[in-house]
Amino acid sequence: MAAWYFDAFEARTPPVPVPHSAPREFVFQTTAVAALALGAWYLHWRWTASLQGAPVWFAAPLVVAESLAFIGSLLFFLSIWRNRDPVPQAPPRTAGEIGLEQNRPLIVDVFFPTFTEDPELVRLSIQDGKRLRYPHPIDLRIHVLDDGKRAAMKKVADEEGVGYLSRSSNVGYKAGNLRNALEQTQGDLVLICDADTRPFPQLLERTLGYFRDPEVAWVQTPQWFFDLQPGDPLGNDPQLFFDVIQRRRNWCNAAFCCGAGSIHRREAVMEAALKSFGRQVEQQVLESARRAPDHLEVEDAELRQALHSALVGEAARATELTPYKFHVSEDLYTSYLLHSDSERGWRSIYHPEVLSKMLSPQDLLAWTIQRFKYAGGTLDIGAHDNPLFQRGLSGWQKLMYTATLWSYFAPLWTVPFLLAPPIYFFTGLAPVGTYDAAFYGHALPFLLLNRLAFMLGSWGVDSTRGEQYYLGFFWVNLRAILDVLRGKPIKFEVTPKTREARRFVSLAWPHLLLISLTIAGALFRGVQVARGTAAPSAYVANVFWGANNVWSLWPLLLAAVRRQGAA
Repeated sequence: MAAWYFDAFEARTPPVPVPHSAPREFVFQTTAVAALALGAWYLHWRWTASLQGAPVWFAAPLVVAESLAFIGSLLFFLSIWRNRDPVPQAPPRTAGEIGLEQNRPLIVDVFFPTFTEDPELVRLSIQDGKRLRYPHPIDLRIHVLDDGKRAAMKKVADEEGVGYLSRSSNVGYKAGNLRNALEQTQGDLVLICDADTRPFPQLLERTLGYFRDPEVAWVQTPQWFFDLQPGDPLGNDPQLFFDVIQRRRNWCNAAFCCGAGSIHRREAVMEAALKSFGRQVEQQVLESARRAPDHLEVEDAELRQALHSALVGEAARATELTPYKFHVSEDLYTSYLLHSDSERGWRSIYHPEVLSKMLSPQDLLAWTIQRFKYAGGTLDIGAHDNPLFQRGLSGWQKLMYTATLWSYFAPLWTVPFLLAPPIYFFTGLAPVGTYDAAFYGHALPFLLLNRLAFMLGSWGVDSTRGEQYYLGFFWVNLRAILDVLRGKPIKFEVTPKTREARRFVSLAWPHLLLISLTIAGALFRGVQVARGTAAPSAYVANVFWGANNVWSLWPLLLAAVRRQGAA
């Protein structure tokens, strides 16, 4: 048996969901409303009374950044406004109990897509998949979906007695791999895992009951990284996202699919694919008709119909049927399309209990690949299928998807926030007319209450690293924004499951530059203050501001320079 770096963490147990508290939720909602009211008051003052005497080139971008950040706070508080956990249902005995006509045991496919992952690592996931239990007869079919077409991977699948599926090309990346598997399997429900996803035995018996509702299209469970290093230096812990953000989207049917650890109703996925296929064919026919409109003037009705049928056939042959959208964020895209199907009214369920374990990115390179994929994929969806204009989504669903999209635009305000202290330190120019009582009287109440509302909304979840990486993430997000604006395709890259024995300083040079400028600038301006040639009030405000920026950037810089042994 191979030795793995995570062997020492095998005995770890996952965190339990933070118990819901109606009184705490009410206090959070009240505090959030008060914080947003104070934020609006502060911004009104900033726009109308604080810019006199400040250089426009400096003050204007910063107040715009503050306004954009305020919109982010508004969207965040609305997206976690309410918590309504779903009521668990008894596991269905037969396919008929989930809305199918056949009175037979359920067929459940378990997919383990893989490309370059170590076959022995995938073996661990397969073995845990084989331990899935269910209180009733069930037809459990485990499949390895190998886009790497590796003999070693097939050997592992054969030794473990599970299915092995491959294909001649890698078109569509993971989405194409899943489509190929759906074409060759028959499961009523499909459990999607990553190559390193190791399901707990109780996963199916805790989740399949939700499918008694024939409108439930998928159930998402939390992702838990059981191998997190002490202190979580890369900010990998996803609990803030899953236990706070995803969980608070249940009440308005807006919890989206995150891939690994999700169970899908085949009927919903295939029906969405067929509808999408029909829309694409129709669009292709209309475009062909616009390019060659002569057939519309043919008087013979039969000939006109024949020409139309030929166009439909040509468009159909040129269009791919894609059960999972060929996209780097195929999980988010598929749930987005299912939610927008107003005819069927598909529902999603977020089950808050951790029912599987996964491996976290182990170095800054793996972390960057994963986060860039998340950012680029989400921004690409916003650029081509903006949720605000998507028919079929409810108002709350549009808001929830928009909140997710908006969070990836953070560099538009975090970059000005990071640059402001060094600019002041080296130039002596301030983005406000003066740091006086009016400034503190407007800014501090908003900042303090905003902070308190965030603490109440994320109660019980350690958000320290998340807050730091919200700023530290700016460079990856900025690159993703630029790539999408340039129309550059966001490629799917597999997140490495091991760590490399080298440093990644080149990935954090902007952070090193900003930290150096902030510290050097603070020392430079401090000398001026000591000599009495600079105002101490502005200096003190910017020292605290700059210290917060350095605190946020520092962990990522440490991760870049820390040399870890290869696993």
